[in-house]
This record gives sequence, C-alpha cells and structure tokens, in this order.
Amino acid sequence: MKWKEMKILLLNHNVAWKGGTFFRAYHFGRHLVRRGHQVTLLTISPRLRHGFQEVNNNGFRIVETPDLLWGRARSGWDPWGTLNRISYIARHSYDLVHAFDSRPEVILPALYCRKHHKSPIVLDWADWWGRGGLTSERDGRFVNLLIAPIETFFEEAFRSGADGNTVISMALYRRALSLGVKPSRLLHLVQGSDIEGIQPLEHSRARELLGLPTDITIIGHLGVLQPKDGEFLFSVFDLLRKAAPNVGLALIGRHRCNLNKYKGEHGAWFETGPLPKGKLPLYLAACDLLLLPLADTLSNRARWPSRVNDYFAAGRPVVATAVGDVADILRAEEVGIVKPPQPEEFLDGVLTLLRNKELRLSLGKKGRELGETKLSWPRLTEILEEFYLKIY
Repeated sequence: MKWKEMKILLLNHNVAWKGGTFFRAYHFGRHLVRRGHQVTLLTISPRLRHGFQEVNNNGFRIVETPDLLWGRARSGWDPWGTLNRISYIARHSYDLVHAFDSRPEVILPALYCRKHHKSPIVLDWADWWGRGGLTSERDGRFVNLLIAPIETFFEEAFRSGADGNTVISMALYRRALSLGVKPSRLLHLVQGSDIEGIQPLEHSRARELLGLPTDITIIGHLGVLQPKDGEFLFSVFDLLRKAAPNVGLALIGRHRCNLNKYKGEHGAWFETGPLPKGKLPLYLAACDLLLLPLADTLSNRARWPSRVNDYFAAGRPVVATAVGDVADILRAEEVGIVKPPQPEEFLDGVLTLLRNKELRLSLGKKGRELGETKLSWPRLTEILEEFYLKIY
C-alpha cells in the first residue's frame, strides 16, 4: 500500500467545535487530508442522543457521535457513546488510530480497532488531568475527589501499551517516560497556529467594524479562565487601572469564569461571549496587546494554551507568565514579554508594552512569522506524518 493512501481514524472526547483538543485533532486531520490521506474524526455531538451526523469537509470526514450525558460530563465518559463509536468502527477499517486523550469514549474504541483491524494506536496527551492536575484544581472539590482517581487511571493506564504517544508539553513528555513509554515511541508535538483562519487586521479598522471606541487602550484575554488564572488576571487588572485608568479589558470567547465576585469592583471590562465564525480575528485585532496569565499550577506547567497560537496568528504582542513551555518559546523567539507569576511583575510587563508602540508592533510581527513557520499546522503535520511512518 502506498503511504499517501493511508486511512487514519482520529478519536476525540470533546463536543464538536468546542475544546482545545477538538481543534488540535481537527487541524491535524485537515492537513493530513491535504497530504493525501483519508481521515475520519469521531467527536461528540452537541445534542445527538442516538445516531450519527456526518460532514465532509473538503475530503475530511467529521462524524458527530451520540452521548446521553450533559454539561461537563459530556466529555468522553458515556458508555452509550462508547458503544455507538464501537458500532461505527466495526463497519470500517483503518490503517492507524490516533486517540486524542484516553477517556473511555476514545481509548475503548481505539483498543477495539487495534484488536479487530490490527490498527496501531497513537495516544495524544494535551492536559494533565489526574494525579493532582486540572481535575483537582476545579470548583466542586468533593465531586472532583471522586473523579480524580478515575481520571488518573484512564490517563495513565494505556500509555506504555500504545504503539506511539504524542505529548503537547515537556512535563507530559517526562511523565510519559515515567510510565514506561519508550523514547523511540514518544513525540513532543506542540500546538499549531491557524494562519488561514486568523489574519492580521489593522487595529483601527477592527475597532470600527466592532463598534468599539478608538480612544482607549484595550488589553485582551481569549478563552477559558481557570479559577486561579481568573483571580490572577483580575488582581493584575486592579493594579493596572490604578496605573493607567484609560485601559479596558476584553474577555474574548467563553471564559467560564465566575465573575460575580468581581462585579462592582471592575468597571472597565467587557465580555464577548461565544463568538460567531469570523468575529474572533476582529476582537484579537482590536486589542493593543493580549494576555496569557497562567497561575503556577501543575496543570498549567503541563499544558500548551492554544490561545497563544491565535495571538501569534493575529500578529498581536503577548504578555505571559513564566509558566510552562510557552514561556520558553516566547523568550527564545522574542515574540512576547515573560514575567514571573506575581501580579506586580506581570503588571510591569503590561505597562512596558503599553508605553512602547514600536515594541508592540515588532513583537506582533515576529509572532505572526512564528505562526507561519515553526508553529504552522502544515509543518507540525509533516512531523506527525513522519512519526506515523516510523511506528506503522
């Protein structure tokens, strides 16, 4: 069989078009199709309780699968969803399976495919959930204490038995090694930038299109704010408002942060809520700079926050805390300012950029160039394809 004709199955535990891991699988899938492969992605439907919904996206088959759970639980744990996926896979065959994380709706269909179709399995690891990670850090401590051991089991139990592993951070790389994964079967594979979907736009034009004022400075944050990250961000914003009163904060997209405790304390921030397609680049372009306020937690040290790739694609400068691998990239490529995870230190980085327009433009330009080269999806997909070939 020719390499370019490979049939690849991608399995994802997120609701379709939501969650960073869905987009990680989606972008790799669409670029694998461009490289000549036949690719199918199974992901969870936002609403289906039975049956499947299939879309052909320029040759990339995206199949939404049913799930009986709701809310945060609709994230890869449903036995009904697992059985439906297995029934779907039973009617098809694949040369290789790439499972994005290893919750039951992902790992059990993958194992079925290996047993019945002899398909090699690659496991992707993009978040540190169990063993003191993200599950333990979220609200609802009693429930999380019950879930954490289950999360830890599924997160760890299948790594060493997989034919290959891809990990998004060096912290997860080291953890995979500690679980017995061989270095030859392990690939450090970061997140890419969607340079096609997000194009740099002139600052004043974006403000005009959105109806935003042009006489204030706007700093922005994109996506989910974990509780400790939200506390850190607003503590910085409190200090910033005292130093520079004419600054507004844009919370772009679904932040999932409980803002009730902040209302009445902050009068200069606004929320966009979930954005329709095409609006995200406008809001990113409307900001003078963009923030990556990661608190120093285990899960943050082990993750690659995909919002920074959107920041790069938009050509906007970044201020980040010195937490995780992204901080190393920002320093090495000189595409942003990195500060220790203390509010006063982070504030200093924000003020440095606000006071230096030339530096903002220079860092934004370099960030876009990074997104077009080392962090482009085509380049990362080529690296992934070489890894597939190595283990196939």
